[in-house]
This record gives sequence, C-alpha cells and structure tokens, in this order.
Amino acid sequence: MRVISETVIPGLPVRRGKVRDIYDLGDKLLLVSTDRISAFDWVLPTPIPDKGRVLTQIAAFWFDLLGEPNHVITTDVNQMDLPDEVDRSLLAGRTTLCRKAQVVPVECVVRGYLAGSGWAEYQRSGTVCGIPLPAGLQESAQLPEPIFTPATKAATGHDENISFERMVEIAGRSVAEELRRRSLEIFRRGAEYALQRGIIIADTKFEFGWAGDELILIDEVLTPDSSRFWPADQYQPGRSQPSFDKQYVRDWLSSTSWDKNSPPPPLPDDVVQKTREKYLEAYQRITGRQLT
Repeated sequence: MRVISETVIPGLPVRRGKVRDIYDLGDKLLLVSTDRISAFDWVLPTPIPDKGRVLTQIAAFWFDLLGEPNHVITTDVNQMDLPDEVDRSLLAGRTTLCRKAQVVPVECVVRGYLAGSGWAEYQRSGTVCGIPLPAGLQESAQLPEPIFTPATKAATGHDENISFERMVEIAGRSVAEELRRRSLEIFRRGAEYALQRGIIIADTKFEFGWAGDELILIDEVLTPDSSRFWPADQYQPGRSQPSFDKQYVRDWLSSTSWDKNSPPPPLPDDVVQKTREKYLEAYQRITGRQLT
C-alpha cells in the first residue's frame, strides 16, 4: 500500500494546499490529491492511505455522471504531458489535468439536512445562515427543501457564511442567481443518485470559475471531503449521524487533550484504518466499483 504525502514533479512550480499539490502548466493545472488529511484547519501529521485516489476518482465519476460543464481534461496520467523522469505510477489514480479558470470567490454551499454549524445556529435562532426554518426541527432533520447558503474564506482560512445579497455584491446578481440555481439542481441530482446507493448527502459545497465566458464547475464535486455523507440505513433524526467523511478523525481529536491551537498529535493506527475504510466504502457505494 503506497502512501503519498507529497509529490514532486521536477521543473514545475507547485502550490501545496491542505490536501492537494497544484502544479501550474501555463494554460492548464495539474491537481494531485495526496493522502494528507486536515481537521480543524490543521494538516495532520498522519496520512490516510488511498484517500487521495478516492477523492480524485469519486470526483471524476461525478463530473462524468452529472454532465455539467467542468474543468476536467483527463485523469489518465498516460495522456498527460509530463517530464520523462516523473514516476507516473505515483500519480496514477490521484491526478487531474484540468483547464484553468478564474475562480468565483464564493463557495456555493447547499444544505439538505440540519447538521453541524447549521444545527448550532438553528438552536439559537431558528435560522440557518439567516434563513428562517420551521420550528421544532430535530438535529439531522431533513429540511423541507434544500437551502443555498453561500460562504467565503475569511483571512484565517475559516469558512465565513454570507447572505445571498452579499454574494450578489461580490459576483453580480445574474451570476449569483445562476450559481444558486445550478448548485441546488446539482445537489438534487447528486443526492437522489446517492440515496439509491445507500448514502444520504446531507450537505455539500461547490466551486465555480470562468473559463472564457463560460461558468464551469471546478475543484472537486460531491466527495467525502466536500460533503457530509451519511449511511441511509443508519439514519435517525434527533442525533448526530455516523458518516463516511473525516468526522471519525475529528471525533478522535476532540476526545484527546489537543487544544486545536498547537500542532496536532499523530493518529493511532486504528483511527487511520477506520478512516481509510470509510473513504473506500463511500467510493464503492457511489460508483459501484472497486478502487483501482
């Protein structure tokens, strides 16, 4: 089992995100999903084997299935123009060659269930991101209909919820309305498909960018890192739900004495293994395939 925490492609400038290494090819980008995992705005010292391959391949599956205009050129490393000395086997299954886009600086968040920060706000004020909801909803309840709750990245790197009118100020009304419509529609289609395969997509976030005069879907789509995945057969409103994302890691970190302000501790082997299994199961359920 090969674990990739960092990649090196000689001669290409690289920017390292929390999870991905991003190489600039001029008019294109090479996105390499490593096995790094982040939680509470920290990159953890312990990678999760196969995580990067799951993220790349589940996103590629959705991009293809949804048919939305998107940034993907290919995920086949043999079709990529790479330096001869690069070991393509290290990149296989975890790399996306994509079009560059001018990013719309707003995260398009869609929530179908009452969870996380939304549940905390609802308990205080009966709203989620300022949107009034019916009284008496339980934790993890399905909302009457999905809601669009845009966000931006604050200077600290945290997501910062914004109103739709603030999104209009940032992106313009026609763009904001189009992205709200498209985000809700993509979420509806994805959630319906996933539910047929035993997964509830409780919420997710999309990113879009301009490629010329076309607004395209970029980054990743409906992965366990960008979404909250719950097993449908264990769903029970009134409590938090077991999940296929990195909540297992968050829960373990929260059970320790770590203060979230200093470098995080290494993950124990059983947490690494359980998390890997969750990612693999999510991929297999959604795609109907074994990871290659």
